[in-house]
Amino acid sequence: MAWFVKTETFTAVAASLPVEQRRPTLEAHRHWVVQEAAAGRRLRSGYLVDGDRRPGGGGLLIFEASSYADALAWVENDPMIRAGLVAWQVQEWIPVNGDGWP
Repeated sequence: MAWFVKTETFTAVAASLPVEQRRPTLEAHRHWVVQEAAAGRRLRSGYLVDGDRRPGGGGLLIFEASSYADALAWVENDPMIRAGLVAWQVQEWIPVNGDGWP
């Protein structure tokens, strides 16, 4: 298995929507992540904040997959992507140093 990173930022259209209109998709995204973790996928998910801890910098998802093609196919099921709310990319991540995680 290999590690992959999905980065995302709201599209200009999504950023202009009131939070109430984005909230159902955000909740669907959170539910999807929880379900995938409960099913055994190794992942870490979160959002980015600025120096004052204000959100808006996008999101980050680190996860395992057997190949780039599998990583891409899995990520395309993310409700945020399916709804077209985010610009995103997936890259393989090759850890070279750390404390044992992942």
